Amino acid sequence: MIRFLHPEMLWLLALLPILALWWGRRGEAVAIRYSTVSNARRLGAARQSHAGRWMSALRLLVLGLMIVGLARPQLVRGTTEVEASGIDILLAVDVSGSMEALDFEIDGKPVNRIEVVKAVVSKFIEDRPNDRIGLVAFAGRPYLVSPLTLDHDWLQQRLEQVQIGMVEDGTAIGSAIASGVNRLREQDAKSRIVILLTDGMNNAGKVQPTLAAEAAEALSIKVYTIGTGTRGEAPIPVQDHLGQRQLVMAQVDIDEETLTKVATMTGARYYRATDTDSLAGIYDEINALETTTQSMKNFAHHNEIFGMALLPALLLLGVELSLGQTRYRRLP
Repeated sequence: MIRFLHPEMLWLLALLPILALWWGRRGEAVAIRYSTVSNARRLGAARQSHAGRWMSALRLLVLGLMIVGLARPQLVRGTTEVEASGIDILLAVDVSGSMEALDFEIDGKPVNRIEVVKAVVSKFIEDRPNDRIGLVAFAGRPYLVSPLTLDHDWLQQRLEQVQIGMVEDGTAIGSAIASGVNRLREQDAKSRIVILLTDGMNNAGKVQPTLAAEAAEALSIKVYTIGTGTRGEAPIPVQDHLGQRQLVMAQVDIDEETLTKVATMTGARYYRATDTDSLAGIYDEINALETTTQSMKNFAHHNEIFGMALLPALLLLGVELSLGQTRYRRLP
């Protein structure tokens, strides 16, 4: 960005058109006697010769550049440093086979749970630009998708690659919580939280959810839990013995009692999302609950560039003075 230290000097530029009119006015009649007036009449008819117009334009350009130089133009380079908010967030997302259930909608069209979850989580990441965020996907076991990072562009790319079938099927809720707690326990952030989303019951892994919650409680790590899926039955695509995909209705079983207990033990909350809007609202509510003051530092560097105007002005002034000693000089 370019700024002027003395911008009031630029008002002098408004005088240049007046000077141009003044220098271009018709002069007084020539007071030299000629034997014939034909040539004198032709000279007197012109306000100014072509050479004179070029010299006047050159003089105006010199004055304009000098005025710009006196206004002290400066090149300003500003930088802003944003300190991390002090909140570390580990997102744990269920990628078991049941996440293919088509009981959610986007723009009126049925979509599976994992696509809706990815869209909502992506917006949550966008809304937390100053938090270190990590991502764990889990089914039969947890899988680290991204460690804690402030590089959210890279995190979003990793989130986009999350798919069902990344690991063996199952729902290892306790192991996922333990993995998230393990990733956060050595961090010195003011607040550390795990946001775990699942659509099932703990049926895999070696760690019980309540035992993992005890570890989180001991380390002052909050574990928000989200149960996702419609109540009752949901359509899930499956392959028959011929390899054809068809929809079957399956019971939605979520261990809400355990998820509630895990959240309560760690000072957090349990949520139930039965559609796209409620899921988005849950992440918005967590976003509002977990806030902290951000710290920003602004730096500005100023480089003087008035020489870029004054140097050409001096060079052009020298050109004008030199031309004034040649055939372009004024007649007496």
